[in-house]
Amino acid sequence: MNSAVFCTVVPPHILDRLAQHEDPTVYEPARRTLEHDALLRTQRRITTVRGVAAPTGTPSDKPARTIYDAGHQETLPGTKVHAESDPPGRDATVNRAHAGLGATFELYLKAYGRHSIDDSGLPLIATVHYGEKYDNAFWNGDQMVFGDGDGDLFLDFTLPIDVIGHELTHGVTQHTANLDYFGQSGALNESVSDVFGSLIKQYALSQSADQADWLIGAGLLGPRIHGEALRSMKAPGTAYDDPQLGKDPQPATMDDYVRTSRDNGGVHINSGIPNHAFYLVASALGGNAWERAGKIWYAALTGGGLGTGAQFADFARLTAATTRSLFGDGDEIQAVLKAWSQVGVPAT
Repeated sequence: MNSAVFCTVVPPHILDRLAQHEDPTVYEPARRTLEHDALLRTQRRITTVRGVAAPTGTPSDKPARTIYDAGHQETLPGTKVHAESDPPGRDATVNRAHAGLGATFELYLKAYGRHSIDDSGLPLIATVHYGEKYDNAFWNGDQMVFGDGDGDLFLDFTLPIDVIGHELTHGVTQHTANLDYFGQSGALNESVSDVFGSLIKQYALSQSADQADWLIGAGLLGPRIHGEALRSMKAPGTAYDDPQLGKDPQPATMDDYVRTSRDNGGVHINSGIPNHAFYLVASALGGNAWERAGKIWYAALTGGGLGTGAQFADFARLTAATTRSLFGDGDEIQAVLKAWSQVGVPAT
């Protein structure tokens, strides 16, 4: 598998459903987005070799953010419109992208001592206003890219801060465990991005585990959609139920694991299982989820013990071992073992 895979926040199964709609205002943006995403995935497979270059930057406690404007074209990076030292401007999308990159940088630095995506001060680059009614956001291995959405089904992709954190965390995974983007390892890859996307949102809002909504992409769905987000970590399978999008297919436990050849073996679907395990750990421990539950997941991801083809059970066992190493045999290990048991994944 390629290390720098093309990772989008809206899964193909949602766009596939929309692309089959009878209304051209629904199917046209979805079809354009699907065609675009398929082309970029192919280009990544052709041009990207396994592994990433060793970091060469200088770690800093300050982010280095640059925002570009694609002007509704599909050429990257576009026109530079905002540098790190610039004050907020008139374009709210640019301001949100800048803030979201900063919130991601801050969570990783303050909670885990990580200096940017590669832990060596990697500059954070984002392009906004990408494409025409482009219904997605993605990490392409080098930078963030945000579509404006079609304004009806999907709104501006810089609106949910957890979407920004989710996509940038694909970069963290790329530089650490480098999880293969297929099957269970791919679902773990997606789940890790949801976990830290949610933690970035909680940290930015100073929310405890019981105050958080545990939704990914809240505020992204347009006024025509019956749903509250793209995914729910608290209750996988309940984020949306809509005539156009269909029903959220995510399982919460291995009893409902989805076997499919689509979406790289269901990476955006089965990620609901490890997502729910993390939610259960965080809610059992209480307090700020980034402190104990997040520390366990971060150490498991970055500690060097996670193979690129790791399955759910591999990750569960590693989180259990990591918990004991970090916290001993207290409440933390009991919460981790119980959570994995509840979702049907052996952790011992």
